[in-house]
Amino acid sequence: MNKLIKISAIAASLLAITACNESQEKTPAQVEAPAQINLENEEQKAAYAIGVSMAEYLELSVKKQEEVGVVIDRTLIAKGVSDTLSGKPQLDKEQVKATLEAFSKKLTERFEAKAKEAGAKVLADGQAYLDTNAKKEGVTVTESGLQYEVLTAGKGDFPKATDKVTVHYKGTLIDGTPFDSSYDRGEPATFPLNGVIAGWTEGVQLMKPGAKFKFTIPANLAYGERDTPTIPASSTLVFEVELIEVAKEQATK
Repeated sequence: MNKLIKISAIAASLLAITACNESQEKTPAQVEAPAQINLENEEQKAAYAIGVSMAEYLELSVKKQEEVGVVIDRTLIAKGVSDTLSGKPQLDKEQVKATLEAFSKKLTERFEAKAKEAGAKVLADGQAYLDTNAKKEGVTVTESGLQYEVLTAGKGDFPKATDKVTVHYKGTLIDGTPFDSSYDRGEPATFPLNGVIAGWTEGVQLMKPGAKFKFTIPANLAYGERDTPTIPASSTLVFEVELIEVAKEQATK
């Protein structure tokens, strides 16, 4: 869904530019493209760099749109820029606004459909992984569907959801792709146990200080349909967690 937001934002930004133009009293400057490009001074380099930056941004957005089957003619994009800078656009402001609104709606529908399809596949793959993992020796499945394996037993009291815990951990997708690790950062993480994903809140309460568990967490106990840069929506997650310390609720207060 992040891609959807970004692409929709592109169309929205273009609409915003149109709105700004409407509020300006003067028409765009009459700019004629130079017959020969000259980059001898800083002003010329800056002007050219602006064009390069705009083109890179536009190219990225066009490629994202092409991923969902929306083909954009790059020559018409360049023509639109050129015509507007020369003060002779072939669409008036109302036509531009209406066209971009319709285009934004089309993109939104396409990206929602793609995200739904991708999420369904990730969810199905996760369920297949869970089914297989549940049959492994040493794996316990709780009533909620959380799966855990005791790698190292600990000693002491179990933490409560209202306690603050200090842990070392690493998290991966089911294909082994890492997305987060306190070991890589070189320091453990400390947080209230009731302030994290449900799979962690439930799972870490099964541990004693010094214990190390492997958790396989279904999507509904993790991030659900939320999409992040490193975790696709509907992902089943795998964590190795080492419980270092428990700060009891009263001590924390």
